[in-house]
Amino acid sequence: MTLERVNRLRQVMAKQSLEAIIIGSEHNRRYLSGFTGSSGTVVITQQEQFLFTDFRYMTQAPQQAVSFQVIEHGTKVMADIRDLLAGKGIRAAAFEQDQVVYSQFAAWSEALGDINLIPVPGLVEELRLIKDDAELQIMQEAADLADATFQHVQKFIKPGVKESEIALEMEMFMRKGGATSSSFDTIVASGERSALPHGVASERVIGNNEFVKLDFGAYFKGYCSDLTRTVVVGTPTDKHREIYDIVLEAQLHALENIRPGMTGHEADALTRDIITKYGYGDKFGHSTGHGLGMEIHEYPRLARNSDTILTPGMTVTVEPGIYLPGFGGVRIEDDIVITESGIKILTSSPKQLITLG
Repeated sequence: MTLERVNRLRQVMAKQSLEAIIIGSEHNRRYLSGFTGSSGTVVITQQEQFLFTDFRYMTQAPQQAVSFQVIEHGTKVMADIRDLLAGKGIRAAAFEQDQVVYSQFAAWSEALGDINLIPVPGLVEELRLIKDDAELQIMQEAADLADATFQHVQKFIKPGVKESEIALEMEMFMRKGGATSSSFDTIVASGERSALPHGVASERVIGNNEFVKLDFGAYFKGYCSDLTRTVVVGTPTDKHREIYDIVLEAQLHALENIRPGMTGHEADALTRDIITKYGYGDKFGHSTGHGLGMEIHEYPRLARNSDTILTPGMTVTVEPGIYLPGFGGVRIEDDIVITESGIKILTSSPKQLITLG
């Protein structure tokens, strides 16, 4: 599978007349090679692929990067890469311009000597936009674990419990279920804090008759899931029900109508227009969704300024919300895959308004 990805990259390189590319970023390195270690540099030429790493990984790397020639580098990896490229008559190498800071670029340029560095934007990220079957299987497992976590944690949500305690219970459950970690800092936001779109769990004690917003995901086998559900502890007021029902209507409308060929801003409008119709457009300040995969935020975006064409194999979130300062907020989020005819929804947690406590 990784060799197929490398060959897809070679096709892109050939179109841009690139003889070689140096990949140092963690996710792109893993995507191309399968290597999960913390230190390594991938070099791809039109004929060969190499993984440079250090002594610590010389047993692990050949086991994971089976299609690669694994080379143990010395104290200066770029000096070894220079020798490799020069020995093959390669005088220029591309690099990930969005992943390399200037000080690193300067050091690389000095170490590579006469080999010219060519900045290129997002070549591997473009490949990662379209998930293959192996990736989609892992993402489904990550989504299933998030769904199981939501089911598990409901019995712990009650008045008198801290948000941080709920987050800890969720993260422990995901780890026990096989996750390496959570996909991001778990959001548990209750009461007026639920109006914070990214209200990471605090020491606030959950009260009665208020929203609790849960936004979380499992980082599983190198891929992320991302699920949001909002519940009420106690008895919901008319205002709780009103904004919950609007967000649910908007989210379900998007899930019913997103299709391949649609732009990111057209998908965003599916939720935004409904929320705006009910008079809450100014209370929905973020985009409808974002790409999901090896990172929690990838391309494409379902946003007002996104002209990206949705294509089968892309994975995105759909997460409209309404946030009322001083009262609370609602977000409902699912993970989906764009298919040839529409979408497949990866997450399956119930979305009717759940009351707990």
